Amino acid sequence: MSAILDSLTVKRLAAVNIAVALVVIVIKYVAYLVSGSVALYSDALESVVNVMTAVTTFAAIRLSAKPPDSDHPFGHHKAEFLAAMFEGAMIAVAAVLILLKARSALIEGVKLEHSTLGIVFNIVASILNGAWAWLLINRGRSWRSPALVADGKHLYTDVITSVGVVIGVAFAVLTGWHILDPLIAAVVALNILWMGYRLAVQSMSHLLDEAASPEIESNIRKVIEANGSGALEAHDIRTRQAGRALFIEFHLIVPGSMTVDDAHAICDRLENAIETAIEGSEVVIHVEPENKAKPEATGALPLEGN
Repeated sequence: MSAILDSLTVKRLAAVNIAVALVVIVIKYVAYLVSGSVALYSDALESVVNVMTAVTTFAAIRLSAKPPDSDHPFGHHKAEFLAAMFEGAMIAVAAVLILLKARSALIEGVKLEHSTLGIVFNIVASILNGAWAWLLINRGRSWRSPALVADGKHLYTDVITSVGVVIGVAFAVLTGWHILDPLIAAVVALNILWMGYRLAVQSMSHLLDEAASPEIESNIRKVIEANGSGALEAHDIRTRQAGRALFIEFHLIVPGSMTVDDAHAICDRLENAIETAIEGSEVVIHVEPENKAKPEATGALPLEGN
């Protein structure tokens, strides 16, 4: 029941994320319109990407929450990583559009008007973005939603970019060096291009079945050791992260004389203990006789035995 409630909560937050992204883009675009600043335009254009990725995130979270079916027996969890990959691609597109706009402004020149009002609008949008980014990252980690975390990190980088843009535009206005405006926009474009590259690489790693963190793997071994009484050894402990699910599998060595019922009882005890200790985990255990044991040097985990 709690998993269903968590899923519904994640979906609601993803839906609100779209509304927040729309509000922010309107505020930032107004900032560009009243000032004519190419740098503020670059900030507004990045918010267009925010809207697109918010919609993609919502769709991915809905898809990842679908239960396993005959075509996808392990579920649809990786849909969230695909959303993060798409977000990285959209960020790259935005960077190219900003560079083209900056180039045009450098050639034709730019004159800033009502820049103070534009800066004020941008600051308001940045504060809203910052608060929302913190909420997405915080809740995304709590609910094990990589799509929400990716979106939150993107927004957080957007906030940093916006701060730089505001400082740069203010400096250009104070000094009268309006040529700085398109140069700032170009720097923004290069920054978000790097951000998109990093996001795409991280998502690709997850799609290639990246293992759980060393801390989680250490916790798994501790739980197995504490609840493996009756078995002799656990080895070939492997993990792979898929969205909010963590798949764990290992081989369990039991005495050759042990009955199937007794071995099954140990497996049930281990599965329940691991899935309780590590939320979202799904455990598969392969039982083997004692002649399949491996040396401890290979990473095998000795247990208490009989």
